[in-house]
Amino acid sequence: MAVSVIEQKPLFTTLPVGQEIIFVISNDTAVANQTKVKFCVDIHISDSGIPNLNTTNDLIGTFKTTPNDAGVGIFDLTNTVSNYVQADHLCTTNAQFKTATASSGKLFPLHLIDKYSLSDNAVRYMAARFYVEFLQNGVVTPNPNTEVDSADFSIFNGYLKYTDVLDLNSPDFGYDLSLFKANSSSFSVRKYLTNAPAIQYANSGDYGTLAFLAPSQAVANNVNRIRIQYFDSSNSLISSDNITKSNTNGAYSTYTASINKKIVYFGCFPGNLENWSTNYAAAKPTLSYYTIEAHDTTPGIGTQTLRTMTIYVNCPDQKNYEPIRLCWLNQWGAWDYYTFTKKSIRTTNTRGTTYTQLGGTWNKSRYTIDSYKGGKKSFRMNATESIRINTDFVSEDDNTMFEEMINSPEVYMLDKFTVEPTDAALNQYVTPVRITSSSFQKKTRANDNLIQYTFEIEKSKTLRTQSI
Repeated sequence: MAVSVIEQKPLFTTLPVGQEIIFVISNDTAVANQTKVKFCVDIHISDSGIPNLNTTNDLIGTFKTTPNDAGVGIFDLTNTVSNYVQADHLCTTNAQFKTATASSGKLFPLHLIDKYSLSDNAVRYMAARFYVEFLQNGVVTPNPNTEVDSADFSIFNGYLKYTDVLDLNSPDFGYDLSLFKANSSSFSVRKYLTNAPAIQYANSGDYGTLAFLAPSQAVANNVNRIRIQYFDSSNSLISSDNITKSNTNGAYSTYTASINKKIVYFGCFPGNLENWSTNYAAAKPTLSYYTIEAHDTTPGIGTQTLRTMTIYVNCPDQKNYEPIRLCWLNQWGAWDYYTFTKKSIRTTNTRGTTYTQLGGTWNKSRYTIDSYKGGKKSFRMNATESIRINTDFVSEDDNTMFEEMINSPEVYMLDKFTVEPTDAALNQYVTPVRITSSSFQKKTRANDNLIQYTFEIEKSKTLRTQSI
């Protein structure tokens, strides 16, 4: 029996799971000469190394389809494999928070890391084996001589928009992620895993991370270190930090095929730097902004391999508005951040469970008049807090970021740097919220002159008070 042929497959081997993951399989001999023919696929997904298709260790399921009118089987694996990746919320072991090293028994919120952390849930290996089953000796059984294996793919928790341009190498198609891969020859257009603008703003003490695709083994050191340079208001360099991507800094020194090394996070906002950097602390009194550069292993400081990110530190607001910092899961499965610095309005909505209480005391030897008893009372009160938040004037470059925020399934409020008790649970830093604004009107300078946005958010957790 002839081996099956993969007629169509994803064009690239690194895939956001939100794109169509299509395979087309043919076996003309089986279709023409056998009965009760079905094309089958065994899907293997691994959270460690590259799947071994000869074992069932990473097998997540077997799926079948009948030949269509053209005699081929078409598989769309998107919905199946997307269930095996999700957002990273916690750091991995060896990451640090305020120089304390995370362990399997105590992992910190990812947004708070000092330097680096690896991915834990956002990326997986995927491979598939295709074959044909048909009627043999009165029983429908698979035929091992028809087996054909796919390439090894890396799937991650991203999605594609309808405006994202697909490459076509007929018949294969896919989205080219080259712009997210470090390269010293074109670093100015190579991006971190974000659509946010390269210039961002944050308050002192704000936490946040940048994520990047870690290079494959062949170019293991294209991101070897992150260089941060601190500048004052006259654009004069104050000092700099060079943070090597190493085990002791929460990342790795030598690349292996372990899947959690495919995406790396770096804590780069003021709160993260305040956790550990003495250079940041010394520069803070005169600091205006700082730049973030990824460098390779070239001797000295290295050669830059990703575009420069610039973070301006906001001056204190003279009206003492309460800043609200949000983070959300972006298109590429990493996190974006924004601090809403203008007027915010907090509203607490309560909803109680009521009952009617008898007046007086009825279960004693005498009836007693108790003035606090009787009438309609609340058995329990549940309170939900909502907040209306406002941006400062922003640029058109922020539109994509805010559009992703309102569409994101995961949004959180982040607290700023604080001094917490020893062995604190750190539960106060990350609060789940829900964007209740139901629409987003994209503003432009031509139509609206000055651009400012207002959003409504609601804390996801209900405050349950005492019951009586």
